[in-house]
Amino acid sequence: MLRDSAALIQMALPPVAPGKVDVTQSLILQFQQMLREGRFTQGDRLPPERELASHFNVARSSLRQALKVLEILGIITQRVGDGSYLNSDAAALLSVPLEFLFLLDDTSVEDLTELRLLMEPGLASLAAQRANEEDLRMLRRSISDFEHSDGDKLKLVSSDLLFHRSIFQASKNRTAENLFHNIHRAMAKMMLVTSQLVELEHTLAFHKPIFKAIESGNGASAARLMQEHLEDARHLLMSKKKVQKNAGKKHTAKKAQRKIGHS
Repeated sequence: MLRDSAALIQMALPPVAPGKVDVTQSLILQFQQMLREGRFTQGDRLPPERELASHFNVARSSLRQALKVLEILGIITQRVGDGSYLNSDAAALLSVPLEFLFLLDDTSVEDLTELRLLMEPGLASLAAQRANEEDLRMLRRSISDFEHSDGDKLKLVSSDLLFHRSIFQASKNRTAENLFHNIHRAMAKMMLVTSQLVELEHTLAFHKPIFKAIESGNGASAARLMQEHLEDARHLLMSKKKVQKNAGKKHTAKKAQRKIGHS
């Protein structure tokens, strides 16, 4: 049974400071709390945008951006004309500590990156052999969307996903195309991280040559360039995780020192 949205806000959402900048992180914290307290369960419909925007003291346009990120991550589903719903597996996603929300755990990052390195260079090579004009049009669109994203991280990730999805499709391997849908969310989470670590031009410097190789039918070049692209992404992710791990160690050490000082 769907809960009354006004009561849900009153009972489950703690106050949020006016002018809070990171709406997405605020929403995630609230959903974590609601799930922990059993006030919001899998499949429930979220309160209307108007009420959520009023609570968070943000414009509805800002709220929609945050909800779109949560949708990309697979936490919610937005149904046209019917609102947003918490997905059945949202609890597992939201149980991850906030600072690691946009990172998979160690094994998952390594496994997924390894899978992509084994798979995507070969698919890029096939795409160079099999891409039709519609496939090339989609690749051109992904690059154009990327160039005109104006620093919007959501648009960057959507364009990045479109680029890789188009290559999966252009390979004309039905199994590979279906596989993309299975790893879509994990790829989106990786891209959300890497998009915050580099400038737009960094990714374009990989996408454009890959597209040119596919367009010209050069499978060997397409495979090599895709390999370099994914190796670069792996390096960025591992560097990010190392920084966070070191920061966590320093935080733990400081807490231990404070505890000793008070004893």
